Amino acid sequence: MKNFIVAALAAVTLAALPQVASAEKARLGHVFAQGNAADEASQIFARLVKERTDGKIDITVFPNSQLGGDEALGRDLSRGAVEFAFLNIGSLTGLDPLLDIHYLPYIATDYAQVDKIFYNPQGILQRTLSDTLAKHNMVALAYFELDFRAVTNSNRPVNNAEDLKGLKLRVPGSASIRSFFEAAGAQTVTMPMPNLFVALQQGTVDGQDNGASITYNSRLFEAQKYMTLTNHVYAMGAITVSKRFWDGLDEAQRKIVTEAAQEAAREGIARNRAATSAFLDKIKAGGVAVITPTPEAMAEFAKIGQIGWEKLTPIYGAERIAELKKEIAAARGE
Repeated sequence: MKNFIVAALAAVTLAALPQVASAEKARLGHVFAQGNAADEASQIFARLVKERTDGKIDITVFPNSQLGGDEALGRDLSRGAVEFAFLNIGSLTGLDPLLDIHYLPYIATDYAQVDKIFYNPQGILQRTLSDTLAKHNMVALAYFELDFRAVTNSNRPVNNAEDLKGLKLRVPGSASIRSFFEAAGAQTVTMPMPNLFVALQQGTVDGQDNGASITYNSRLFEAQKYMTLTNHVYAMGAITVSKRFWDGLDEAQRKIVTEAAQEAAREGIARNRAATSAFLDKIKAGGVAVITPTPEAMAEFAKIGQIGWEKLTPIYGAERIAELKKEIAAARGE
């Protein structure tokens, strides 16, 4: 009887104490190598969320495809098996063909145009991407920079569109990027990012089309001889949260997470742009010939890119394409 009374008193005492909420553990995956601006932004995001929620949301970052490539991350986010990702959404067209509308060739040709078109929350690109991700149980919190994409290969210098003919190039799962290279006469191979370095090393593919930061930080340049700054696509990613996890947060937590994502995205963009020229210098120092096409060659590349626009308009929708063209004209002052 005495033991029962002691236990009862202890239970009452514990019930009277203030309850401390346990930390909500979460995982964040991405494909980027450690040291890449996107990886640094993901670490900033995790830190800000933990600090501003007083440790109630504790995010562990898994870089360098530790949780799988973008395709696997997209599937896991959609079903709630992973909580956060810094997603290269252009690789998720197997999930929904609208997720690479922003990869249409030559939407923008410089950062001033990029900022007006890609980083406009009211613009057609962010609206389309956010709405499409939402249909697949993912919430886009903010958008971050990947790169202007370039072409690397080990066969020959690519000085113009004619030089692309016959090259076997790895591309992400993007109909827009694939349409550009196929119109130029290249052979495209889709494969996840984690498999790319070995494929280049073994000659399974001749080349690939990531930009300076990813090509350097993922060490892809070590298996390549030539890099051409075609800037055929500007690549933007999304800081994304699983709807299942999102629905479990209260309004104050959602506000903290969203603001932290936006701050981290801005910092990642600034860091990536500041480092781009240094990455190119390091790629050159690694023995890769870096080629800047002439204005005439760039005009030729852009003309080929329009073939993809025409081919993919039925998929993306004529109204979306028309709105995007208006935004491009405005950004270029036309």
